[in-house]
Amino acid sequence: MTIRLYGIPNCDQVKKARAWLDAKAVPYVFHDFKKAGISRDLVESWLVDVAWDVLVNRKGTTWRGLPEQRKAGITDADHAIELMIESPSVIKRPVLSAGNSTHVGFSDALYQQIFKKNV
Repeated sequence: MTIRLYGIPNCDQVKKARAWLDAKAVPYVFHDFKKAGISRDLVESWLVDVAWDVLVNRKGTTWRGLPEQRKAGITDADHAIELMIESPSVIKRPVLSAGNSTHVGFSDALYQQIFKKNV
């Protein structure tokens, strides 16, 4: 099973997730989506498991910096995908793809559940 962790290296939640994975010796590939970007196909694959309104971080500075008209226009998955491709920083972090499932955010309890068979 290939594990991919998506995020931005200086994000506190991404740092915690990476530290957790490293401490448990869970091999993973890190994808810095600010540098490497993201594709429509990738975001659509996340949306199989995660609702678009969960994936869009409405508490972050990127969202808060958007014009009100742009925020109001994010009403469905298609508009959310366009925003995430245009501004990857609006994606809630980290995004973890493990096997055939996608998870958003980090907590010790969540990662314990995801990796309960492996750690």
